[in-house]
Amino acid sequence: MATTDFQTRLMSLQANMLNFAYMLTSNRDDAHDLLQDTMLKALDNADKYVENTNFKGWVFTIMRNLFINNYRRVVRSATVIDQTEDLYQLNLCQDSGITSPEGTYSVQEITDAIAAFPEKYRVPFTMHVAGYKYHEIAEETGLPIGTIKSRIFTARQQLQTRFADYR
Repeated sequence: MATTDFQTRLMSLQANMLNFAYMLTSNRDDAHDLLQDTMLKALDNADKYVENTNFKGWVFTIMRNLFINNYRRVVRSATVIDQTEDLYQLNLCQDSGITSPEGTYSVQEITDAIAAFPEKYRVPFTMHVAGYKYHEIAEETGLPIGTIKSRIFTARQQLQTRFADYR
């Protein structure tokens, strides 16, 4: 494909690409940046495009891959790595989120609400909160896994309803 023909086809997709970029990023500025990066990458790799293949699909795949790579880069850079000797930062006391009497009262109130559940809801829910998997709870209680999931869901709904004003 001639360079001018390639550029013309790429420019004709620009509006569609901007819509797709906005759908991926949900931010106007990020969408424009992604569009620009995609256009540059497509132009740099024009020689790799094979005739008689879906041009639009090829360009949109470039955009999607750029978005995924950028997202992974952001997530990786947000990870905190302790570079201090003896991992000093990892040994610091972490904030439990319960720094006030109100926080402690809320935890106690939630504990009381769970304790007030009928046993058929309380047992599976407390086991789930303790870290048991659904199949382990089902084996322990002798109930089908679907029943366990339903009871845990119902217990969560009851807690959300009861403590809706805390949101």
